Amino acid sequence: QVQLVESGGGLVQAGGSLRLSCAASADIFSRAAMAWYRQAPGKQREPVAIISRSGTPTYAGSVKGRFTISRDNANNTVYLQMNSLKPEDTAIYYCNSAFGSYSWGQGTQVTVAS
Repeated sequence: QVQLVESGGGLVQAGGSLRLSCAASADIFSRAAMAWYRQAPGKQREPVAIISRSGTPTYAGSVKGRFTISRDNANNTVYLQMNSLKPEDTAIYYCNSAFGSYSWGQGTQVTVAS
């Protein structure tokens, strides 16, 4: 069974940084474009960054220039470096394939205080 385990969230002041990590099963990591999603209270889950199998990133407009997605294929891990955080970035962050194909993990809470 595919498992996705997110970590690295926390409480940070506006303007601060966090680095999220997602450990994925090897059997999906080798063949999947991966993505980070977030779900804010009362809102639908939305993708914020996608990274292809070869490492090409794509970002939502709201995070472009502030967030960086990367992947470590050797360790089946995908990262999200978040800089210049804003209160509106507050959400639960999840990783999954770029198509959301797998069971969702618990996510990691990111709270940005103003």
